[in-house]
Amino acid sequence: MSETNVVLADLAGQVALVTGGSRGIGRAIALELGRRGADVCVNYLGNEARAKETVAEIEAFGVKALAIAADVSKSEDVERLFREVTSTLGSVSVLVNNAGITRDNLLVRLSEDDWDSVLDTNLKSSYLCCKAAARSMIRARKGCIVNIASVVALGGNPGQANYTAAKGGLIALTKTLAIELGGRNIRVNAVAPGFIETDMTANLTKEAHQALAGRIVLGHLGAPEDVAAAVGFLCSPPARYITGQVLSIDGGLSLT
Repeated sequence: MSETNVVLADLAGQVALVTGGSRGIGRAIALELGRRGADVCVNYLGNEARAKETVAEIEAFGVKALAIAADVSKSEDVERLFREVTSTLGSVSVLVNNAGITRDNLLVRLSEDDWDSVLDTNLKSSYLCCKAAARSMIRARKGCIVNIASVVALGGNPGQANYTAAKGGLIALTKTLAIELGGRNIRVNAVAPGFIETDMTANLTKEAHQALAGRIVLGHLGAPEDVAAAVGFLCSPPARYITGQVLSIDGGLSLT
């Protein structure tokens, strides 16, 4: 049996919400939290069939799961999302803000719509979800939030002014909320993935793929499961004394 098929129980009794949880990194995180014993809500926007497939895989671990469509950049959708999760699974005790998009272009060609859509989806959504989750976490005097940032927020990336601004803001939000909520035993951390094999990298040419790998100390791109494993750890009891941190999952890319 592979390590990813071993069912753990260190998150048993927890209710986890993963935004953008039907594919890529979000899907891997949702599966990891289910494997660790949490009941999981997979938030998605668009592909219902893929979301339901993810739910079925999570349920195979013997936990509860459901998929809820919601645009987490809109406050009314976020309020509905949390109401539905709470009424079906219970209060959210683990929140992973993963929903994100890219609309790349150089600054002088970057439209206002592309700026707004990336900031809304990648940053505003996390503010809305953190605010909604914090209410019940404060009452329970416990909780865990993990924000999915990016290694490019640490060093910048040409053509991604909107994306890096959003992810950099997410890191700042993480640190501030860790301070604000720590007194209520709520931990807030972030992970900063580097180049990960997802739908966005699947269309790269062989040459572009090799060029990316050549920039990484370990010599290859990461897998969604690499990010999920780190998130699972940060949500687990052994990480109980870790908050306000940004963990780079990048194969050493940020060292070069």
